[in-house]
Amino acid sequence: MVQYVPDYDPKLDLRQTQQAIKVIKDTFQVLLAQNLHLERVTAPVLILGGTGINDDLSGVERKVDFTVREMNEAHAEVVQSLAKWKRVALGRYGFRPGEGIYTDMNAIRRDDSMDNTHSIFVDQWDWEKVITAEQRTEEYLKHTVRRIAKAVADTHRLLQQKYPLLTAPISEDVYFITAQELEDRYPDMTGKEREDAITREHGTVFLMQIGDPLRSGQPHDSRAPDYDDWTLNGDLLYWNGVLGHALEISSMGVRVDAAALSRQLTAAGAEDRLVHAYHQGILQGSLPLTIGGGIGQSRLCMLMLEKAHVGEVQVSIWPADMVADCERHGIPLL
Repeated sequence: MVQYVPDYDPKLDLRQTQQAIKVIKDTFQVLLAQNLHLERVTAPVLILGGTGINDDLSGVERKVDFTVREMNEAHAEVVQSLAKWKRVALGRYGFRPGEGIYTDMNAIRRDDSMDNTHSIFVDQWDWEKVITAEQRTEEYLKHTVRRIAKAVADTHRLLQQKYPLLTAPISEDVYFITAQELEDRYPDMTGKEREDAITREHGTVFLMQIGDPLRSGQPHDSRAPDYDDWTLNGDLLYWNGVLGHALEISSMGVRVDAAALSRQLTAAGAEDRLVHAYHQGILQGSLPLTIGGGIGQSRLCMLMLEKAHVGEVQVSIWPADMVADCERHGIPLL
């Protein structure tokens, strides 16, 4: 369902928007690489099915798949994210602790919602970095989050210099809170209502430890059991003043080691995944320990350009009635 903003008037026209998107993307990826010591690599849009490399997200989303004639009708899939591929790539390329990669990730998630902030086309900067066992800590996670928030804030400052009409604040001061602490603070709210409340108050929030059930019996949000360690992960949220809601810019975390993988697969009833080479590589220690995540390109542009709909910064497909309603409410989709 789309939220329409009364008297909405975009601050940049269509051409200016496209120009500003380029400024954001060109600037942010350079700052991200500098802040986290990352190298740019190329990444797949297609992978073979049955390898366990494609992201299962919450485990119920259908992948876009097809067979390939020139490969004896082998089963191929469009990526949903690169969470697992990146870890395998770091091992193959011989990266050492303190070194990492980033890439453009373009995915299709056919079962995603279509609303102000969701599209079936997902574009992210996916990044991953090799760490040591001693760095699998909350302190190191927070340090990494602060470096990302600095890259966001520095990009925003440069953008505002070029486009003074963009006046919404974006703070690099991150407020850290766990999902359980947030539930304890707002026990009568839904998960999304809690995110709105805490982000309205603090502006920039990193919500940690997402995946395990809370004391209420439900997790704050669903998470795949085989890439993030649910005790060392989180979502980076920013207050979106145009919509009056929290906007998730990044989901990230320290990746599972053998112990975390076993625990979480058991909790999710997904032990059958252990047959895959990726999962065996974690159990046997042949894959490096890593930290990583995805940073939404269109989400970040939407936030910085003070847009009401992700379709204002991303070319995708939308239901005909949504396109008509957006036009009626002054929301120009690309």
